[in-house]
Amino acid sequence: MPVKTNGCVDGNLPHELRDLLVTLASNWGDAIEVGALKVEHLKGAMTNEVYRISWPTEDVETSRNVLVRLYGEGLEVFFNRNEEIQTFEFMSKLGFGPRLLERFSKGRVEEFIHARTLSADDLRDTEISALIAAKVREFHQLDMPGTRDVVLWDRLRTWLSEAKGLCSMEHIKEFCLDEVDDEIKQLQNEFPGIQDIGFCHNDLQYGNIMIDDKTSLLTLIDYEYASYNPVAYDIANHFCEMAANYHTETPHILDYSRYPGLEERHRYIRAYLSYEGHEPNESEIEKLSEEVEKYTLACHIFWGLWGIISAYVNSIDFDYIQYARQRFQQYWLKKPQLLSV
Repeated sequence: MPVKTNGCVDGNLPHELRDLLVTLASNWGDAIEVGALKVEHLKGAMTNEVYRISWPTEDVETSRNVLVRLYGEGLEVFFNRNEEIQTFEFMSKLGFGPRLLERFSKGRVEEFIHARTLSADDLRDTEISALIAAKVREFHQLDMPGTRDVVLWDRLRTWLSEAKGLCSMEHIKEFCLDEVDDEIKQLQNEFPGIQDIGFCHNDLQYGNIMIDDKTSLLTLIDYEYASYNPVAYDIANHFCEMAANYHTETPHILDYSRYPGLEERHRYIRAYLSYEGHEPNESEIEKLSEEVEKYTLACHIFWGLWGIISAYVNSIDFDYIQYARQRFQQYWLKKPQLLSV
C-alpha cells in the first residue's frame, strides 16, 4: 500500500517541488519548462513514495535524472526525520551513498544512481552475497557523528509503548503485547557486555541494496533506521529478509523455508570477517554465527512491532497485521531453540 503522501498523483508535482526542480535544472545549465519534466513512479518503496524525474538537456540524445523521495505520513513514530536527514547528508559527504541535491518541506531530491535494485533471488547469489558482506562490513566501520550507544533496546521499548497505545485490545491480546517487555529484557540479558558495535543499516532488505552490473559496485540506500547497534543484529536482519519477496501479489507473505541454512550463513559471515588480508578461523565464524541467530529474535520483535504500528498509521496497500503475525509467530517458534531457557 504505497504510503500516504502529499505526492505526485498522475505525474502532477507539488508546486514547491516543481519550482525547486526548475531552479536545480537552471543551475546545471538546463533551460526547461515545468511541462518538460517526466515523472516515473518507482515501485517497491515501503514507507515513502519514490520517483525518477527526468528532463531534456541541450544534447537531445541525453536527459538529466534525479530521484525524488516524498516522505510518508506517520513515520515520525519510527525515527527522527531530522536525525535521518543528518545521517543522509553525512553519508553523502563521505561519498558512501547518493548525493543530497535539495530538500523541501515534504521530501528531498537525491542523486539518481544508475544501478539496479537487487531482487530477492540476488541475495542467494554467492558472488553478490560476498559483495554485500564486504559492503556491510565497510558500512559498519563508518565513523558517524553523535553518540555510539546501542539504539536497539530502547527503540524496541519505545515501539512497544507506541503499539500498545495505538492498537485495539484484540490486537494487544493476540500479539501478547503485555508480555513483550519481559521478552525484550530477557533478550537483552542474553548478550555479553562486550560486543562488536558498529554503525548499522538496520534494514538490509534487497530493495535497499543497488548494484552496478558493469562494475559490480554496491550501494546501500535508505538510512531511515540506521544507528549504532551490535553488528550481529544487522547481519541477523539481513538473513531474515531472505524470507521476503516484496514484488509478488502477496508481498506481506514470508517464506521461512528460504531462511539461509548453516552453510550459507557461514559463507556470508566468512566473507564479512575477511578483510585486509585477515582470514577468519572457524571459531570466529561460529561465535558470530551464534550471536546472529539469537539476534534474529530481536529482529522478529522489531519488525513485528513495526507491522502493528504501521497498520494504524500507514495507508500503503500492504497487509501489515498479517506481516506482524508472521514475525511474532517466528519469534515464539524459534525462542526455545535459541535461548537458554
